[in-house]
Amino acid sequence: MSSIAITLIVVALLIVASLAFYAGKLLFMLNKQNKKMAQTKKQRVERLLESIYTISLAMEQQQCNLSEGSIRLYHLHESLPIDDKPDFQARYPGLYALYAKVSDLPTHEARDKLSTLERRNQDDMREAIESELESQILKDVAKLKAFTP
Repeated sequence: MSSIAITLIVVALLIVASLAFYAGKLLFMLNKQNKKMAQTKKQRVERLLESIYTISLAMEQQQCNLSEGSIRLYHLHESLPIDDKPDFQARYPGLYALYAKVSDLPTHEARDKLSTLERRNQDDMREAIESELESQILKDVAKLKAFTP
């Protein structure tokens, strides 16, 4: 073999070794990033589950009104980053029925713009819906306190 051929083989081996090292480094970094993302996801799920438990407990103890709680719980369920989410609407029919009926009501600034009579009418309607669904909602929040994905 000539010295040129040997030199080319050595250069080729150096290039392959460099590329293999770089690929290994990238795989290591990807694995590290995936572990970090999994840990972050796990922590997010834990925080959301803690919030779900706390709101459920507050609703059960009548420290949070049922409409506000159902809206908050709906959004927490929607934001849970879990695979194969259960059918929350089927599991917690009272909460989701209340959410469906009150989610369109104006809040914050939009509510402040309503007349006193309009606000009172909406409050009466909301309270009637809450009263109608209360027993089912209380069953739902009792089950929800034990929810685990």
